[in-house]
Amino acid sequence: MINHTSVYSMPGTCFFDLAPAAGGEPYRIFLSIPAERPPAGGWPLLVMTDGNATFPFAVASLVTQAPYPTGTNVGWGVIAAIGYPSDEPYDPLRRSWDLGPPPVKSYPPFVEGGPPVVIGGTGKLVDFIENELIPRIAEMVILDPMRRSLFGHSFGGLFTLYALFERPGLFANWIAASPTIYWENSEILKNEAQRQEAPANAPFLHLSAGEYEGDELAPFQYRNEDAHARLEKRKTERTVFLAREMAERLNGTADGLRTEFELYAGETHMSVLAAAVNRAVGIAFAVQSLTDL
Repeated sequence: MINHTSVYSMPGTCFFDLAPAAGGEPYRIFLSIPAERPPAGGWPLLVMTDGNATFPFAVASLVTQAPYPTGTNVGWGVIAAIGYPSDEPYDPLRRSWDLGPPPVKSYPPFVEGGPPVVIGGTGKLVDFIENELIPRIAEMVILDPMRRSLFGHSFGGLFTLYALFERPGLFANWIAASPTIYWENSEILKNEAQRQEAPANAPFLHLSAGEYEGDELAPFQYRNEDAHARLEKRKTERTVFLAREMAERLNGTADGLRTEFELYAGETHMSVLAAAVNRAVGIAFAVQSLTDL
């Protein structure tokens, strides 16, 4: 007989709520710390946005690969996913503010009678990550400051690009999956044009998108009633084209930024999340030298 009241938790994980020092609602920080002794230089760190949705994927990917580094090239590391005090995978209002780049703008409510949707808080979230989140985790576990990675998907991918252009030295790896580069007439390109100079140890930017985020819908989507409207929206978003174009434009630029674009076969904007998170784990926790195993 199944006990429907049992609650399952992911071994080796925890969460805590952390409110910004400047005030405001708390974030829920989902944390995974290896049980093993940390390496001499400390653990690599992967910070993720949309933590309620992305954290389970990341932990499952890590614990199934890190025990077999010679077969996966993935070692252990710390995962810190920034989410919200909710049982839902996403908090649409808060993520719009946190992940939507400035300037501050307001849009109609998601639902009739609801609060307006406001964007423009990305700078505050970057400050929170740099000045509060990372130091807090460093109090709990030894971290390698040279092996920090940031992952975001969709609006989170746009946030990742914004943070890269503003503070390129904050992370070594920047992983932007299906970034909404088109947002507000591709305003993020202004940030790119005015980006800060990368540090001496050139950062790495991994851009990606699903195969069906381009000019074609997934086969099943053509059978849906909204197929035409969805296809027109894809042509406006141009996720594949804009991400690939940015990767090609930025690779090997004068500041030494290294880039890569990856297309995930058979994936849509939402189904791509698992593959993108798995790749983020592979990048963030790559074994630097197999001879050290």
